[in-house]
Amino acid sequence: MSEQTIVHLLRHGEVYNPDKILYGRLPGLVLSDLGHQMAERVGETLKDRDIVEVWASPLERAQQTATPLALAKGLDIVTDDRIIEADNVFEGQRVSIGDGVLKQPKAWKHLYDPFKPSWGEPYKQIAARMRDAVFSARESARGHEILLVSHQLPVWTSRLDFEDRRLWHDPRHRQCNLASLTSLAFDGDDLKAIVYTEPASDLVAKAHKGAGA
Repeated sequence: MSEQTIVHLLRHGEVYNPDKILYGRLPGLVLSDLGHQMAERVGETLKDRDIVEVWASPLERAQQTATPLALAKGLDIVTDDRIIEADNVFEGQRVSIGDGVLKQPKAWKHLYDPFKPSWGEPYKQIAARMRDAVFSARESARGHEILLVSHQLPVWTSRLDFEDRRLWHDPRHRQCNLASLTSLAFDGDDLKAIVYTEPASDLVAKAHKGAGA
Protein backbone atom coordinates (compact mmCIF):
# COMPACT_ATOMS: atom_id res chain seq x y z
CA MET A 1 0.00 0.00 0.00
CA SER A 2 1.31 3.45 -0.91
CA GLU A 3 2.09 5.93 1.83
CA GLN A 4 0.17 9.20 2.05
CA THR A 5 2.43 12.18 2.61
CA ILE A 6 1.52 15.88 2.70
CA VAL A 7 4.07 18.64 2.19
CA HIS A 8 2.63 21.96 3.36
CA LEU A 9 4.17 25.12 1.88
CA LEU A 10 3.43 28.05 4.17
CA ARG A 11 4.00 31.69 3.30
CA HIS A 12 5.19 33.67 6.33
CA GLY A 13 3.04 36.22 8.17
CA GLU A 14 2.98 39.99 7.77
CA VAL A 15 6.34 41.76 8.10
CA TYR A 16 6.95 45.07 9.88
CA ASN A 17 7.75 47.20 6.84
CA PRO A 18 6.83 50.87 7.45
CA ASP A 19 8.94 52.07 4.51
CA LYS A 20 7.18 49.64 2.14
CA ILE A 21 10.41 48.42 0.60
CA LEU A 22 10.93 45.23 -1.35
CA TYR A 23 12.76 43.39 1.39
CA GLY A 24 13.88 40.31 -0.54
CA ARG A 25 16.69 38.60 1.34
CA LEU A 26 17.62 41.56 3.52
CA PRO A 27 18.34 40.60 7.15
CA GLY A 28 16.52 42.16 10.06
CA LEU A 29 13.02 42.19 8.57
CA VAL A 30 10.79 40.62 11.21
CA LEU A 31 7.11 39.91 11.70
CA SER A 32 4.77 42.71 12.74
CA ASP A 33 2.46 42.22 15.71
CA LEU A 34 -0.20 41.11 13.25
CA GLY A 35 2.30 38.77 11.62
CA HIS A 36 2.93 37.09 14.95
CA GLN A 37 -0.83 36.64 15.35
CA MET A 38 -0.91 34.99 11.93
CA ALA A 39 1.89 32.63 12.94
CA GLU A 40 0.05 31.73 16.15
CA ARG A 41 -3.12 31.08 14.15
CA VAL A 42 -1.31 28.71 11.82
CA GLY A 43 0.23 26.92 14.77
CA GLU A 44 -3.18 26.52 16.38
CA THR A 45 -4.68 25.29 13.11
CA LEU A 46 -2.01 22.67 12.48
CA LYS A 47 -1.10 21.53 15.98
CA ASP A 48 -3.29 18.42 15.82
CA ARG A 49 -2.17 17.40 12.33
CA ASP A 50 0.34 14.59 11.83
CA ILE A 51 3.21 17.03 11.21
CA VAL A 52 6.53 15.43 12.15
CA GLU A 53 8.98 18.08 10.92
CA VAL A 54 9.06 21.86 10.50
CA TRP A 55 11.46 23.42 7.98
CA ALA A 56 11.94 27.12 7.31
CA SER A 57 13.79 29.56 5.12
CA PRO A 58 16.77 31.11 6.96
CA LEU A 59 15.18 34.58 6.88
CA GLU A 60 13.85 35.87 10.20
CA ARG A 61 10.23 36.24 9.09
CA ALA A 62 10.06 32.59 8.07
CA GLN A 63 11.76 31.37 11.24
CA GLN A 64 9.34 33.41 13.37
CA THR A 65 6.33 32.08 11.46
CA ALA A 66 7.52 28.50 11.98
CA THR A 67 8.09 28.91 15.73
CA PRO A 68 4.56 28.55 17.18
CA LEU A 69 3.91 25.22 15.46
CA ALA A 70 7.39 23.92 16.23
CA LEU A 71 6.89 24.74 19.90
CA ALA A 72 3.42 23.19 19.95
CA LYS A 73 4.75 19.97 18.42
CA GLY A 74 8.01 19.90 20.37
CA LEU A 75 10.04 20.03 17.16
CA ASP A 76 13.26 21.78 16.23
CA ILE A 77 13.10 24.04 13.17
CA VAL A 78 15.22 22.76 10.29
CA THR A 79 16.67 25.67 8.30
CA ASP A 80 16.79 25.03 4.55
CA ASP A 81 18.36 27.49 2.10
CA ARG A 82 16.44 25.96 -0.81
CA ILE A 83 13.20 27.61 0.31
CA ILE A 84 14.62 31.11 0.79
CA GLU A 85 13.10 34.18 -0.89
CA ALA A 86 14.05 34.83 -4.52
CA ASP A 87 16.97 37.14 -5.19
CA ASN A 88 15.97 40.55 -6.63
CA VAL A 89 18.08 43.53 -7.78
CA PHE A 90 15.50 45.93 -6.33
CA GLU A 91 15.57 44.65 -2.75
CA GLY A 92 15.76 47.43 -0.19
CA GLN A 93 13.95 49.87 -2.49
CA ARG A 94 10.38 51.00 -2.98
CA VAL A 95 8.85 49.50 -6.11
CA SER A 96 5.36 51.01 -5.88
CA ILE A 97 4.00 52.34 -9.15
CA GLY A 98 4.53 56.10 -9.32
CA ASP A 99 6.78 56.63 -6.30
CA GLY A 100 9.36 53.89 -6.44
CA VAL A 101 12.59 52.96 -8.15
CA LEU A 102 10.82 51.75 -11.29
CA LYS A 103 10.18 55.33 -12.42
CA GLN A 104 13.93 55.95 -12.56
CA PRO A 105 15.58 55.37 -15.97
CA LYS A 106 18.55 53.61 -14.34
CA ALA A 107 16.20 50.81 -13.30
CA TRP A 108 14.86 50.16 -16.77
CA LYS A 109 17.90 48.14 -17.86
CA HIS A 110 16.70 45.40 -15.50
CA LEU A 111 13.19 45.20 -16.99
CA TYR A 112 13.90 43.92 -20.49
CA ASP A 113 12.73 40.33 -19.96
CA PRO A 114 9.66 39.65 -17.78
CA PHE A 115 9.66 35.98 -18.80
CA LYS A 116 12.96 35.08 -17.11
CA PRO A 117 12.74 37.56 -15.17
CA SER A 118 15.66 39.88 -15.86
CA TRP A 119 15.45 41.67 -12.49
CA GLY A 120 16.00 38.66 -10.27
CA GLU A 121 16.44 34.94 -9.82
CA PRO A 122 15.13 33.01 -12.85
CA TYR A 123 11.76 31.34 -12.35
CA LYS A 124 13.22 28.03 -13.56
CA GLN A 125 15.90 28.19 -10.88
CA ILE A 126 13.33 28.95 -8.17
CA ALA A 127 11.16 26.06 -9.35
CA ALA A 128 14.10 23.66 -9.41
CA ARG A 129 15.30 24.40 -5.88
CA MET A 130 11.76 24.32 -4.49
CA ARG A 131 11.04 21.01 -6.24
CA ASP A 132 14.24 19.59 -4.77
CA ALA A 133 13.23 20.78 -1.30
CA VAL A 134 9.69 19.38 -1.62
CA PHE A 135 11.00 15.97 -2.72
CA SER A 136 13.50 15.93 0.14
CA ALA A 137 10.71 16.84 2.56
CA ARG A 138 8.47 14.12 1.15
CA GLU A 139 11.21 11.54 1.69
CA SER A 140 11.96 12.78 5.20
CA ALA A 141 8.32 12.67 6.33
CA ARG A 142 6.99 9.69 4.37
CA GLY A 143 3.61 8.58 5.66
CA HIS A 144 3.16 11.80 7.62
CA GLU A 145 2.98 15.56 7.08
CA ILE A 146 5.68 18.22 7.03
CA LEU A 147 5.61 22.03 7.06
CA LEU A 148 7.96 24.18 4.95
CA VAL A 149 7.82 27.92 5.71
CA SER A 150 8.85 29.96 2.68
CA HIS A 151 7.90 33.09 0.76
CA GLN A 152 5.28 34.15 -1.76
CA LEU A 153 7.24 33.89 -5.00
CA PRO A 154 8.92 30.55 -4.23
CA VAL A 155 5.64 29.02 -3.05
CA TRP A 156 3.66 30.29 -6.04
CA THR A 157 6.39 29.30 -8.51
CA SER A 158 6.46 25.84 -6.98
CA ARG A 159 2.72 25.48 -7.39
CA LEU A 160 2.89 26.58 -11.03
CA ASP A 161 5.70 24.08 -11.59
CA PHE A 162 3.83 21.15 -10.04
CA GLU A 163 0.69 22.07 -11.98
CA ASP A 164 2.70 22.15 -15.25
CA ARG A 165 1.75 25.78 -15.85
CA ARG A 166 3.98 28.48 -17.29
CA LEU A 167 6.22 30.03 -14.66
CA TRP A 168 6.09 33.67 -15.76
CA HIS A 169 2.99 35.40 -14.45
CA ASP A 170 1.38 38.61 -13.25
CA PRO A 171 2.35 39.01 -9.55
CA ARG A 172 -1.05 40.57 -8.84
CA HIS A 173 -2.73 37.25 -9.62
CA ARG A 174 -0.81 34.97 -7.26
CA GLN A 175 -3.00 32.86 -4.99
CA CYS A 176 -0.63 32.99 -2.04
CA ASN A 177 -1.75 35.33 0.72
CA LEU A 178 0.09 35.96 3.96
CA ALA A 179 0.17 32.87 6.22
CA SER A 180 -1.52 30.77 3.53
CA LEU A 181 -0.96 27.06 3.00
CA THR A 182 -0.34 25.38 -0.33
CA SER A 183 -0.53 21.69 0.53
CA LEU A 184 0.89 19.02 -1.78
CA ALA A 185 -0.68 15.60 -1.19
CA PHE A 186 1.37 12.62 -2.37
CA ASP A 187 0.40 8.97 -2.70
CA GLY A 188 3.81 7.36 -2.63
CA ASP A 189 5.81 9.43 -5.12
CA ASP A 190 2.75 10.56 -7.09
CA LEU A 191 1.29 14.02 -6.53
CA LYS A 192 -2.47 13.55 -6.21
CA ALA A 193 -3.76 16.97 -5.14
CA ILE A 194 -2.80 20.55 -4.37
CA VAL A 195 -4.99 22.28 -1.79
CA TYR A 196 -4.87 25.99 -0.96
CA THR A 197 -6.17 27.30 2.38
CA GLU A 198 -5.97 30.53 4.39
CA PRO A 199 -6.13 29.77 8.12
CA ALA A 200 -5.57 33.46 8.96
CA SER A 201 -7.82 35.02 6.33
CA ASP A 202 -9.53 37.33 8.83
CA LEU A 203 -6.15 38.67 9.93
CA VAL A 204 -4.96 39.09 6.34
CA ALA A 205 -7.86 41.47 5.80
CA LYS A 206 -6.27 43.75 8.41
CA ALA A 207 -2.77 43.62 6.91
CA HIS A 208 -0.99 46.66 5.53
CA LYS A 209 -0.30 46.69 1.82
CA GLY A 210 3.40 46.82 1.07
CA ALA A 211 6.24 45.42 -0.98
CA GLY A 212 7.97 42.17 -0.33
CA ALA A 213 7.00 38.59 0.24
